[in-house]
Amino acid sequence: MKRKWHYAFTILLLLCAVVLLQGCSELIVLNPKGPIGHSERFLIIVSFVLMLLVVLPVIIMSLWFPLKYRSTNKNAPYDPNWCYSKKIEIAMWLIPIVIVSVLSFLAWRDTHRLDPYLPLKSDAAPLQVKVVSLDWKWLFIYPEQNIAVVNEFVFPAKVPLSFQITSDTVMTSFFIPQLGSQIYAMAGMETKLHLMADEPGEYIGQNQQFSGAGYPAMTFKALADSKEHFEAWVRQVKQSPQRLDLARFKELQKPSSSVPVLYFSSVDPDLFESIIRQYNPMPMDAPATGDMPHSGHGQ
Repeated sequence: MKRKWHYAFTILLLLCAVVLLQGCSELIVLNPKGPIGHSERFLIIVSFVLMLLVVLPVIIMSLWFPLKYRSTNKNAPYDPNWCYSKKIEIAMWLIPIVIVSVLSFLAWRDTHRLDPYLPLKSDAAPLQVKVVSLDWKWLFIYPEQNIAVVNEFVFPAKVPLSFQITSDTVMTSFFIPQLGSQIYAMAGMETKLHLMADEPGEYIGQNQQFSGAGYPAMTFKALADSKEHFEAWVRQVKQSPQRLDLARFKELQKPSSSVPVLYFSSVDPDLFESIIRQYNPMPMDAPATGDMPHSGHGQ
């Protein structure tokens, strides 16, 4: 009777786990649409498989040993004087050494190869985009097109994207999961990021760093399209009657959530630098700003 209750309890736990893990069904990080995303998915899968080489045997042994050596199993071998096994000793040292060595090599190689500050190799010229994190919205400035957009990022597919990122609020994290690396946006500093989409599509952009009451709604659409459609979109934005200067930016600074998409047909050319100078009065080319030596995914 007790055994039946044990089986029923185990099945109930598994059913509860299935229900509770429903929110993890959409793993968009494992469905990348850009070269950086593909490389990061490879790292995630390899790391997961290597760790399973340790985890799975431990789980199996934790179930098998109690069953085999339980007091009611009279057929199990009994050796109270056993104290050492050369094979077990070798396995316990060799397997972790191999796993840690492989993970260390991958981490070292790809930390440098996937440095977000390194431009992506491509025959196409990169699209320059300046990103400002606000409460609780995103501002995208296209300096070459002299336009700006709130809460929508449109760009051509198969063209490298060169981001300059800062914050006009607390520290946030800029992330388009299907394209790759997230990076922090910090007031008074400029961080850089290089991404690219392999194909047209609509991707989710989000803030991964808790930043206050409006944090859950601090998302945007990242729309990759053909060059022709991108140019048509730029012409559409230029039809907007709104211009983004410092006075209009002061209005955007006010905390607001779930802000609809806003288009600005022209932008003050010094706006991005002015935002940084609010919190860091030193010149943009001084070592104290984003040109400091960096390592990994930020500075």
